[in-house]
Amino acid sequence: MHDPHVTRALTDAAAPLVVDLGYGAMPVTTLEMAARLRRVRADLRVVGLEIDPERVVPGRDGVEFARGGFELAGLRPTLVRAFNVLRQYPEEAVEPAWTRLREGLSPGGLIVDGTCDELGRRCAWVLLDEHGPRSLTLAWSPFHVDTPSDLAERLPKALIHRNVPGEPIHALLQAADRAWATSAPHAAFGPRLRWRATLDLLREQGVPVVAQRRRLRDCVMTVPWSAVAPGGAGRGAGPSGNRQPAASSASSMRSATAAG
Repeated sequence: MHDPHVTRALTDAAAPLVVDLGYGAMPVTTLEMAARLRRVRADLRVVGLEIDPERVVPGRDGVEFARGGFELAGLRPTLVRAFNVLRQYPEEAVEPAWTRLREGLSPGGLIVDGTCDELGRRCAWVLLDEHGPRSLTLAWSPFHVDTPSDLAERLPKALIHRNVPGEPIHALLQAADRAWATSAPHAAFGPRLRWRATLDLLREQGVPVVAQRRRLRDCVMTVPWSAVAPGGAGRGAGPSGNRQPAASSASSMRSATAAG
């Protein structure tokens, strides 16, 4: 709800529909998401989908539940949240799943494909539209993570096996760790202020960090997909594409790593 692209999609839609895909054994996150997103658009419809029919529960608090998978049960949602769904699939299944989900979106719709730990203290997600991935966001509790690269174990499936030297996501995490270490003098003022100093330093080094429009309780970093796409895949190329990123993004990551 703090992402301007998500809020704009919900506010601009005539009849916004949000799907929580693969909510798990209990629909707690679906109900929480519905309550929060209704602050953005009170009249939005929320549907939780599970492929396992035994997990489909009766509707409650204005939220519906049904059986469905990547075909989205024939719905045409404005927003799809799929957390810890693709984590159980092989990497080569990501692109077909993304394609299937994108085909089911309503015009202007978005997908949030992410991974988090059990308590939601470490999260990472890719934002996609009908053309493909747009950005990567890393977010974590400032009091439960020692370094930014600790998020590596919770990277989305499209990136988790790419955290190796030579890959953009590895360069980003290494640059973030170095900037975090350089910002250690700010630690006396708390991890949130230290992280803000880290983001400022990363921007100075040329890392294309998206500016935050408001202060958040968690440590958050968003970068364009072109800055982390596997093997140099660019916008719309999918997780295994071969399109080269913009020269500015590639050179920025190299400069940031060298500056560390």
